[in-house]
Amino acid sequence: MSYIMRAVSLGVRLFANMMSGHTLLKIMAGFSFQIFAMGGLLGLIGSAIPLVIVFIITGLEIGIACLQAYVFTILSIMYLNDSINLH
Repeated sequence: MSYIMRAVSLGVRLFANMMSGHTLLKIMAGFSFQIFAMGGLLGLIGSAIPLVIVFIITGLEIGIACLQAYVFTILSIMYLNDSINLH
């Protein structure tokens, strides 16, 4: 049972990290669009700030995705080793 729960916990953790990054990007992009829709010079300048933040968060999300892939691989290998070589 513990080996099955390890795989489930890895999947849930990976899903939560991916979902939180995507949700944050959607919120910031929607915020930027709403400010841009206000129109005028204020809307144009005001929407640039959240748009820059979206690009920064995208870079951060790519870095987190690489780190998560590394952790997922290492933990999967450790769990497979534990299940094959019962200690």
